[in-house]
This record gives sequence, C-alpha cells and structure tokens, in this order.
Amino acid sequence: MNLRPAPKRMPRARQALSGLVVGAVLLGVSGCQGAFDLPLPGGAANSGDIIRVTAEFADVLDLVPQSAVKVDQVTVGSVEKIELNGWTARVTLRLPKSVKLPDNAVAELKQTSLLGEKYVELAAPTTTAPQGRLGDGDNIPLAHTGRNPEVEEVLSAMSLLLNGGGVAQLKIIETELNNAARGNQSQIRDVITQLNTFIGGLDSQKSEIVRAIENIDTLAAKLAAQKENIGKALDALPGGLKVLADQRQQLVQMLQALSRLGAVGTQVIQQSKADTAANLRALTPILGELTKAGDNLPKSLQLLLTYPFSDSTIGAMKGDYTNMSATLDLNLANLAGNMGLPTGPPTGVPTGLPTIPGLPIPTPSVSVPSLPITPSHSSTSGNCVPGIICVGAPPPSSSSGSSSSDESWRSLYGGAA
Repeated sequence: MNLRPAPKRMPRARQALSGLVVGAVLLGVSGCQGAFDLPLPGGAANSGDIIRVTAEFADVLDLVPQSAVKVDQVTVGSVEKIELNGWTARVTLRLPKSVKLPDNAVAELKQTSLLGEKYVELAAPTTTAPQGRLGDGDNIPLAHTGRNPEVEEVLSAMSLLLNGGGVAQLKIIETELNNAARGNQSQIRDVITQLNTFIGGLDSQKSEIVRAIENIDTLAAKLAAQKENIGKALDALPGGLKVLADQRQQLVQMLQALSRLGAVGTQVIQQSKADTAANLRALTPILGELTKAGDNLPKSLQLLLTYPFSDSTIGAMKGDYTNMSATLDLNLANLAGNMGLPTGPPTGVPTGLPTIPGLPIPTPSVSVPSLPITPSHSSTSGNCVPGIICVGAPPPSSSSGSSSSDESWRSLYGGAA
C-alpha cells in the first residue's frame, strides 16, 4: 500500500505567468545583436550635459564599449562605441561637459591591473604647450594616441630571450672572462688604476676641455661666417696650382741655384774663418781701451765744441759778464813753441832794426780793444793755457820793469790792475 502523499499541482495562473516571462526573455534575447548591445547599469556621463569626442587608435586590443575613460586616474566618462575607419579604430568617448582638457590632449590605452580591464586615459600633452579646450565633436588624431605593452607581449619577449636569445650566451661570456682574468689580476688591477688616473685627469681638466670645445665652436662660427670667402679661395686655388705646375721647372732651377749658392757660401766662410777670427782678436785691444776710457770720451767731446770753456762754466755766467782774469800772451816765440815751430831768428832778417827785449823778431804795434770782462781781484792763480789765455790769474809782471806793460793791462781791464 502506497502511503506517500500526492504531489501538489501548480496553479494554472502561476504556470501562465511563468510561461509569459520566459517567452518575453526568449523574445528579447532573439532580437539582440550581441551581448554588447545590452544596456549595463551604472557608468559615468550617462546623463546631464555631455560631449562626445572621438579618438583614433592603431590598435584598441580588447577594449570594449562601456569601458571607463579616466583623467588623472579618476573615471569621468565611458567608451560609447568602437568603429573601424580604414586601418585604424575610431573610438567615441562620452565625457561630461565639465571636464577641462586642452584641444591637443593625448589619449592612451591602459590596464587597471596585470589581468584587469582596459580603459582610456586622457591627459594634457607633455612635449608641447596646451592649446585651446577640448569640446564636443573634437577628434584626437592618431599622432596623439598610444597604448602600453600587453602582458602577453612582455611574456613573449621574455620567452624569446630565455629560449633563443642572449641569456644562453651569459655562461660563455662569464667563462671567457674568467679565463682571461685568471693569472692576470695584477695587470688588470694596474689597468684599472691607470684608467682611474686618466679619468681623474680628464675631470680636473674639465674646464679647459670645455673652453677648448667653446673655442672650436667659435672658430667654426667664424669659418661659417667666412664661408663665401673660403669658397672663392678654393675656387681660385686650382688656378694657382696650375701656375705653380707650369713654373715647376723654373722653381726647380731656382732651388738648385740656391743649393749651389749655399755650397759656395759655406766654402767662403770656411776659407775666411781664420782671417775673421784674427780681425776680431785684433779688435780686442781697441775695444778694451775704449772700455777703459769710460765717461772721459763723451766729456772730452763736450769740451771740444766749447773750448776753452766747458759746459760747467755756464753756471758762473751772470748776464753778459763773468768774474775772471785772462792773460793774452802775444810772445811769438811762445806761440811758435806751442805750435811746434822753430823759435830761432828767421834767416834773412835785416840787421840794425830796433828790438824789444825778449823778442827775437820785431814786434808790430797791436791795439787791443776794451773787453767787457770784470777782473777777479781775489783770485791769485788760475788755469792757464801756455801762450794763449790764463783764466782766473792776475796779469803777469813785466820782467823789464817798464810801465807800458801795466798801462796795457789797465786799459785791457778797464782801469783795474
């Protein structure tokens, strides 16, 4: 006997409602183009004042509509749709009107985490100055968009490096370095020390090196300024070289003649060497005496032009007069003796002529005019030039004791004895 209770039957109203809901869901699903067409709840910039901006990407990877659009890591909008435009992808971004971005903003595809979803990052340019403001309908060109490398790309490159790249060569490189350094530690240490010294010298001469580079830059600038003149000189250089080439034979002959002249000059110098040395040795005594003369030679030349007065007597002059006494010796015998002439009586002198004591020949009558010279009565002696003038000495006394001599001196000195 079956004692289990009979199953309860669902009311017909509930069955009808369940069938209606399932049918509506099946009908809605059959009318959709795909899962991306289903509206997703939430999201940014879905209402209010919004603007739409397009961005062109060479590759959008697995970016999907309704992905986030961020500015400074803050979600401000979303991706509205992705379209194919030739060989590039055009992404329409939905942004609030309050977002402040320059007209030359950049867009970049990034990833929230290592395996996270993709999103679009908008930012101001870093290489150029911001210009204008991003508005509705603006387009971010392909030159201002980019993307980060994918995790798959990084792992693929690492796999290539580890399997068939240069990692396998590190063991060989290490082994060869050990073989090269084994037993050469001192030489390697010395090389490192010398390299350190060299680098230190370069560092200490850094200012001079910079100055040399700056001078080279200045020279290059001057050469660039004279570029036209240098070009003219280079253009004229072939003509000058042609002239030299045409006169090559004459130049060779001139150089050969110079060579022969040099040989002859060498022979002349060698043959006259002894005579030249003898002449120089003969000049040695003369130069020695001139050296001994010292200052006497220029002093004597000063006296030669002002004889018998030297330059030092100028200070003793007072106007047109000077205190001095002069003895004028007109004795012809003394004059003749001073001049080296014979003092004896000349031959053929007639006899019976009156003679003056002390004179071997007749003395003519000579009248001496008065000289504007003031005698010096205080001087008792002076410097006398025998037979000519005695400066600073009193008049000589007459050996004959005649008064005519005193009167002559009085008239000569203006009445002063």
